[in-house]
Amino acid sequence: MKKSIYRISERMELFISYFICFGVASLFEYLKNIKFKSLLMEMYFKQIYDFRMVILLIFSFMVLAFHYQIANRKKTEVYCRIVVGVSLLLFISNYLIFVAARSTIATVQGYEEFKTFNKPDNFVANLDPDSHIDLGRIGKQDTQKVYDYMEQQKLQYAWFVDGYIADVPNYYNMEVSFAYLNENYYQLNQQFQAAKGEDLTFDYPMEKKNIEIPVLVGSGLSKDYPIGSVIKVSDPMLEKEVSYRVKGLLEKNTYHSNMYSLSSKQYYNFSVVVPVNAAFLERAGVTLHIQGLMDVIVLDTTREQAEKLNQVMLNELGLKYNFYSQEENTKYFNEYYYNSTKVIIILPIIMSILIVALAVWSSLANVWLMLKDFTINLFVGLSYGKLRKILYEFYTILFGINILMLFAIVAYSRYGAWLRKDASFSTFGLLGIVSMDWLSLGIAVVFNIFISVVIVEIMMYRIKKVPISLGVLQ
Repeated sequence: MKKSIYRISERMELFISYFICFGVASLFEYLKNIKFKSLLMEMYFKQIYDFRMVILLIFSFMVLAFHYQIANRKKTEVYCRIVVGVSLLLFISNYLIFVAARSTIATVQGYEEFKTFNKPDNFVANLDPDSHIDLGRIGKQDTQKVYDYMEQQKLQYAWFVDGYIADVPNYYNMEVSFAYLNENYYQLNQQFQAAKGEDLTFDYPMEKKNIEIPVLVGSGLSKDYPIGSVIKVSDPMLEKEVSYRVKGLLEKNTYHSNMYSLSSKQYYNFSVVVPVNAAFLERAGVTLHIQGLMDVIVLDTTREQAEKLNQVMLNELGLKYNFYSQEENTKYFNEYYYNSTKVIIILPIIMSILIVALAVWSSLANVWLMLKDFTINLFVGLSYGKLRKILYEFYTILFGINILMLFAIVAYSRYGAWLRKDASFSTFGLLGIVSMDWLSLGIAVVFNIFISVVIVEIMMYRIKKVPISLGVLQ
């Protein structure tokens, strides 16, 4: 039983495996109940929590693998250590690296998207958390007074509203969402520029009978509604049948980031982007009025003017807003997003170091278990260079399987939106995988290459340190 699991080192490994399983399960229970101040942190840990069953099953499988060694010989034990132990440990590390990379990339993309709004004289409205919303008492005449006040004071503002579903038949049988924006928002946010056709125009006459409002559509609707076609639909904001003329097509996988969670994105492959002018706004329902004011951005103004607007909104709507300047927004970003990003990057690195350390330890244990096999082959003519090549080939296959498993999870996550017919998250590409996913997978591949070099070179160093004569006698 010299090579059995009853050795003290194996008992310690089994104890550590049980302890890790218990710790990971406890961590997921903690994540379920914790309330994060940063939405970025919340989104990051949600990605990990969503795959908690996969992660827990992996750790449980590792424990079973250690138990399985009891009734098997040394060779099987070695395979269990390498294939099961190292591979599964590194899979967890790969997933953490992937999530961290994707969250960081998505945050940078969101920051780039909104940096045009961050000017000294711009103020962003944010509903006060203590303000009670009673939509039943707010009428269109109340919201119209707020918009009239901004027109009277010549306040320039940008706003964007989306997420409203309408019945628009299409090839993919996908739900179609409508997004509404005014001209200022359209000019500042470059995400909704036409990839084909013409850009949006906002000077259409609403009072004209049989008016065809110019719109942009997502690439997923281009087959059914090419440039020049007309979409007749009951608009959810105007609450009547409207004719929309397709003027241009959005770039494939066009996205829009959440202003308060920059890493969170919604895709517009199955969306209709509607330009809103003053006449359209007057004819729209109270819902569009209220939603537009929720995150309205007042441009080229002063703190005093923003506070006056806030008082008007409080008087007319009964809602208290906080208007944040560029300096305050930058401070908020540094306080929450920047610090959250540091945690998102540092935490996976620390956990990866620990997991990789366990993988290296397991690999060194394998060297000791197979030391006699190594030295005998070296004795009969196997060169160190050939042995190094064999080890690199083995870990290349092992890590290749690892990356394929990670790819499968990413593909399932993306393609799941198509299966659910969720237009907001349905993306085009191989199984729906977008560019930031590929880049994050590439980072995971680089990480695997680095780890394989570390493990193989440590193993070779350990093998070279043992004299061949001593190894044969093991």
